[in-house]
Amino acid sequence: MTGRIHSFESFGTVDGPGIRYVIFLQGCPLRCKYCHNPDTWKSGGKEYTAEEVCALALRYRKYFGERGGVTVTGGEPLLQIDFVIELFKLLKAQGVHTCVDTSGYMFNPDNLDSVRKHEELVKVTDLFLLDVKHVDDERHIELTGKTNKNTLAFAKFLNERNRPIWIRHVLVPEWTDDDKALERLKAFIDGLSCVEKVEVLPYHTMGAVKYENLGYDYPLKGVEPPTKERVQNAKQILGVSKPL
Repeated sequence: MTGRIHSFESFGTVDGPGIRYVIFLQGCPLRCKYCHNPDTWKSGGKEYTAEEVCALALRYRKYFGERGGVTVTGGEPLLQIDFVIELFKLLKAQGVHTCVDTSGYMFNPDNLDSVRKHEELVKVTDLFLLDVKHVDDERHIELTGKTNKNTLAFAKFLNERNRPIWIRHVLVPEWTDDDKALERLKAFIDGLSCVEKVEVLPYHTMGAVKYENLGYDYPLKGVEPPTKERVQNAKQILGVSKPL
């Protein structure tokens, strides 16, 4: 079983609890206007076996220890769900905490094979970081090019299986910081019993140079990061909390 890997980070501190060994998988079906990793969109990357990636991660075990672990992100990691499942099986056999950072887009509740694959994933994943881009489907499509129905369905799927979730929401002026939309997102989150934490991630422009280097037009040119007041407002509406 091989996976297409974009890169690795050996000392991640923002992708789950504790210190994380972070694996960036290549490929993503979404085209988020604020994406700061457009170099992960297309397929490609270097191929590694699950065993090779597990061995690389375990080299750093003394750093992440029992309080940290391994996070797979992207791109969209569940575009390569079979690889993630195989990798996590190996890591769990070594007692390593596993985490997926995902948009949930690859989950299709109407496709039996998709449901079965995600059922298998749930068994070997300790935590899901679920990126809810926008609660309104039309705005989500404008923002990412894809529907949010799969994301919201995946949140409910995880909740029904009592899996820990951290909700992540990128706050983008003019796009995702509308109070009414934030209140609707809060109402959705309140319907989930397994959400341990909500994170508001302020939009930044650090990825703009990547677009230039790749020859892409930057979609949010001229949009500034949110003010501290708007970030605090979003946190207050969403009831941002520390992990349990």
